[in-house]
Amino acid sequence: MKTIALFHVLAFFTARHDQAHISFVHEANRWFPEMARLYHFTYDSTNNWNDLNDSTLSHYQVVLFLDARPDSPAVRAAFERYMERGGAWMGFHFAAFALTPSDYPDDWPWYHHVFLGSGSYVSNTWRPVSAVFRVEDPKHPVTRGLPPTFRSAPSEWYRWSGDLRRNPDIDILVSVDSTSYPLGTGPKPSEIWHSGSYPLVWTNRRYHMVYCNFGHNDIDYEGHTNATLSQTFSSAPQDSLVMHALQWLGRRGDR
Repeated sequence: MKTIALFHVLAFFTARHDQAHISFVHEANRWFPEMARLYHFTYDSTNNWNDLNDSTLSHYQVVLFLDARPDSPAVRAAFERYMERGGAWMGFHFAAFALTPSDYPDDWPWYHHVFLGSGSYVSNTWRPVSAVFRVEDPKHPVTRGLPPTFRSAPSEWYRWSGDLRRNPDIDILVSVDSTSYPLGTGPKPSEIWHSGSYPLVWTNRRYHMVYCNFGHNDIDYEGHTNATLSQTFSSAPQDSLVMHALQWLGRRGDR
């Protein structure tokens, strides 16, 4: 008997520049199809951002941004329409990056300042290490049933110009627990966090979306092999969080 798919997912990626992001994209494009078979959804992925259009999006309940965001004004407009009309989205790590000047400037105000609420990138930890996650909203479907704290897979962690805690549209689901500190190993002192409040997973109450700060694998840059040294989908509680989020988004569930 053929199983009917509960929802359909389309993932977009670039996978061109940073080997850590390329590694994560390849890992995600192996992991999500495995989850699709277990949880009865379909998963397609593409590096053609022009597929982010009204016609293609009409066939999908959830869109993923694995490692970037679109640059074309027409494609950006199509994504805005999709979200305003009730579409669902999950983004990982570099999908929220914006820094002027850089190859990914802060030139999409709706996406970075309204939709994500994070604004521009400010700094990051280094090198990729595990953090202790603290669940801030245990009643949300994305975090329901997870331990109050748990250890994540290694990643590089970003901080932002936008104060997410002061944004009434933002529901912070997971943040860095104080037992994580010091977080990062350097070598630069600025790459090690010793204190502070850092949201890592959140949703915007005005949209059906979830952003996850993780998605940067550790890479052997020093040895010049570019070998992958860590996996993003290697923490069982974190993996559960991702699947809770995807199922909540795909089924258009309420709180």
